[in-house]
Amino acid sequence: MGKKRGNQMKPLEDYSDIRGFCYSGGYRVPEEQLKRELGYAGSLRLNSTRIWLSEREYRKAPGDFIKKLCSFVETAWEAGISTMPILFNGNGLDPGDLEQGYEECADRYVKDVVQALRGEPGLIMWDVMNEPSCNDYILEAEGEERKARWEKVNEFLRRSCDKVRRLDNVNAVTIGHTYMSDVEDTIGEVDVFSFHDYLPVRRQIEESYLAAEELSERTGKPFLNSELCCLCRANPYDLALDICREHHTGWYLFELMITGYWSDVHGIFYPDGTVRDPSIPAAVLGFRRKRDEGMVFPNANKEGYAQRGVAMVQEALSEKTKVFRAGRKSLDEVLEAAEFCANLLEACELVPMYDPPTARIARIRKAGDEREARKLAYELALLLQEKCQLL
Repeated sequence: MGKKRGNQMKPLEDYSDIRGFCYSGGYRVPEEQLKRELGYAGSLRLNSTRIWLSEREYRKAPGDFIKKLCSFVETAWEAGISTMPILFNGNGLDPGDLEQGYEECADRYVKDVVQALRGEPGLIMWDVMNEPSCNDYILEAEGEERKARWEKVNEFLRRSCDKVRRLDNVNAVTIGHTYMSDVEDTIGEVDVFSFHDYLPVRRQIEESYLAAEELSERTGKPFLNSELCCLCRANPYDLALDICREHHTGWYLFELMITGYWSDVHGIFYPDGTVRDPSIPAAVLGFRRKRDEGMVFPNANKEGYAQRGVAMVQEALSEKTKVFRAGRKSLDEVLEAAEFCANLLEACELVPMYDPPTARIARIRKAGDEREARKLAYELALLLQEKCQLL
């Protein structure tokens, strides 16, 4: 049984209600921006965040580091969002950090951070290391050398888990493993085991959850998926989150904001609160696209609007001649006809939405490019004719 902290029992026996998000900016984000972006998370009913800390950043200014970190956790909790701090990051693992010479630095850092946060009601658990196996130290080794290096990493993880637990005997400890297959080597050191799943097809994803459920049953420990959903790994939000729901598993999306190195394949919100793809927040909120029997396909020409759109473009692109003088419609008239067609194509999902026609229209309008406006209007009219089988 967990220990009482406020009105919560920690560790929890079940973390399936976690609807979390990774947040790379973390405590580095200015307060006004932080509150705004936490508001975006709240609009999706997200209730927990996972943030990366840095021992080397701490070492530069320990006092400022701790102050910013505490402020972040308190601000997030005021917004109804708990925090899982990540103490070490395996992605940037320095092999020297596994040697005894680094232990004094690690001890001081862990002690200061844990003592500062252990009493915070918004602290949900400690993630000792993110993706311990995802780094050059492990991936560039082979055979027995890889096994030896992996065991060295696991020794560091065991020591670090023990340090955290000795400083905080209330809040849960986990390790954010790269794969479910990495978990068992340190299962005895954690209160909650967690893994990342970016696998590309349902069968493979299901296998991870079945393995997690078997290990949970065998050890009596709850589990989480602490990173999932990646566009370039064929791991779409609706599929990944549906499987989480089916297996009653808590999760942390990577990540909330479209920013930084991963912005082209991760993230829900732009800084201004707009989104890359509305189907992503829909999936987070539990809305599923129908993919089986009974699908009803949109009819863009049900009331003759597709024909009207094509006629509008024909009129907008026509040349009015009068005794050696040709007259063209204005840029606004051409773009209005293009927008009519674009809205039909987008509303009926007849075009790819990674760069929507309406976004192209906005760019052309801003640039005042008449040639591109006419070209786009022509393309959209032809596409509407093709999709609606108009003669």
